[in-house]
Amino acid sequence: QVQLVESGGGLVQAGGSLRLSCAASGRTFSGYTMAWFRQAPGKEREFAAAITWTGISPDYADSVKGRYTISRDNAKNTVYLQMNSLKPEDTAVYYCAARPRSWVSRRLSDYEYWGQGTQVTVSS
Repeated sequence: QVQLVESGGGLVQAGGSLRLSCAASGRTFSGYTMAWFRQAPGKEREFAAAITWTGISPDYADSVKGRYTISRDNAKNTVYLQMNSLKPEDTAVYYCAARPRSWVSRRLSDYEYWGQGTQVTVSS
């Protein structure tokens, strides 16, 4: 059974930083693309960042580009999201996702596996 478990969420003041982690288990994720999506209250889930197995040319939504950094440690089957200069509008549940393809996608339907999410709250 494939499992993605997120951690690292919490409450932070505007301008602060958080680092999310997503630990994958249940199979090898060799060749998999990993991504972070987020869902704010009352809004649809949206793409935030994605990274291929090789880590080359990660993709970011315009709303987070320059503030967020996605990375992965393939030996640990873990993907990270470093979030800096956080804003109140970054408040959301952040979800980790995986797809068995070697290129990034921004579409929710392209991701086969999902975590349960971790809450990030940014206070003003």
